[in-house]
Amino acid sequence: MGVFVFLPLVLPLSAWPVARLAETRLHPRTATRLLTAVAVVMAVCSTLCLALLMVVGTAQLPGNPLPDGWSDPQVRAAVPHDGAAGRAATAALALIAAACVRTLLRHRRVTRRARRALAALPDRSVAVLPDSTPYAYALPGGRGRIVVSTALLAGLAPAERRALFAHERAHLAARHPRQLLAAHLAARANPFLRPLCTAVVYTAERWADEEAARTVGDRRTVAHAIGRAALLSARTPAPTLAALAATGPVPRRVAALLAPAPVARTWPPAFTSAGLAAWGAAAGALMSLMSSANSAVTLFLLPHATTSL
Repeated sequence: MGVFVFLPLVLPLSAWPVARLAETRLHPRTATRLLTAVAVVMAVCSTLCLALLMVVGTAQLPGNPLPDGWSDPQVRAAVPHDGAAGRAATAALALIAAACVRTLLRHRRVTRRARRALAALPDRSVAVLPDSTPYAYALPGGRGRIVVSTALLAGLAPAERRALFAHERAHLAARHPRQLLAAHLAARANPFLRPLCTAVVYTAERWADEEAARTVGDRRTVAHAIGRAALLSARTPAPTLAALAATGPVPRRVAALLAPAPVARTWPPAFTSAGLAAWGAAAGALMSLMSSANSAVTLFLLPHATTSL
């Protein structure tokens, strides 16, 4: 296998153009689902590859409880510089585990703190907190709740408030908090997946924008609500909840809302520029995933083959 065993670690680089094409060519709903799936699968493949590299690189150490097949010379020959690769993989896995655990603990801590702040309020779908700091977010869990501060509501017109609530309800209905958390964890597992995580944040916001525009019936009103909320919240500290890590580039979102609505179809026609771009991006992503899985599975099966021989 040689250097090809390391492919799962670097193949996420091929997904960067996929992210860019999905942002601009696909409907936000399709783009969010596609990019989240690609990020998660690539993160799993690269993490599995690191685990196998660690096993192969450390199997020959004295006292290692692993089966003898992992320390077979033929297995170690499949990994260039297996000793150095094993030590590097061990360090990388430790960093990945620490980053993922930190993200999950932070997500849990902020979610609990938000729920404690709402404990004294009536159990309604919308919770208004008396706060001089302008903010609004969708709090996952159970039926989900929309949390908004009085400062933000005071700065919005009635129609813009309806757009804001429709936007946050769209986040809850589409379960965006789970998808965003998955994308953030994938980016922690492989830094090359950070552009996909950024793209998922943007497309999820665009998805909610389009749902809000459909509910309100006026795209310009939603655009005004987004712009005004962004101006009011400009000095607000960024929340740490993974589902609320960013709101995406606001100027691009406003420009998209002022343009005609995207066609709500699962996939663009094949014989168009958008369709060719989408199918080309999907084909590239599929080839990357297959190569990643092939390298990981081959390295996993090789010890069993050498043992049986």
